[in-house]
Amino acid sequence: MLLQVILEGIGLGVLLILVCAIGICKGAVGMVHLYSPAVQQRCVKLGLTTHEKIKRNSLFFKAVCVPGYIGYVLVCVYRINGARSFAAGFWQLLVILSVMNLMDRLLVDGYWVGHTNAWTIPGTEDLKPYITAKDKQKKWLFGTVGMAGIASVLAAIMMVFIH
Repeated sequence: MLLQVILEGIGLGVLLILVCAIGICKGAVGMVHLYSPAVQQRCVKLGLTTHEKIKRNSLFFKAVCVPGYIGYVLVCVYRINGARSFAAGFWQLLVILSVMNLMDRLLVDGYWVGHTNAWTIPGTEDLKPYITAKDKQKKWLFGTVGMAGIASVLAAIMMVFIH
């Protein structure tokens, strides 16, 4: 079961990477809502985007992608794997979310954003690194503590629907 849950986490990580690839397919400015306010402001100043487009992309991401990710983990844990207790749901959710978080931190932030030009927005190179050491600390903290919190809340909610 652990291997299956790890593979489901890899699936969620691949889904995240796919969303990112689609988001930057016409240029990294398409995902500028994930960048710091300084980069966003520079993109607006350069005429690459507008505050309205940034807000719209951010809202779209939150309204479509986040529920999609949540739906994915819930289907994996409760429909496919058949979890029926808080503990069973919690550990599976935590593993899936943690694997995805590791892929996000190491593959997306660490390699793709940090060591390739795919996420470089022309005219903002002087604002690199886009993900600062402080940003990385916050992301690692949320990725560990935050994913445990999300797993707890989702497992508790699912107990209402299961029982």
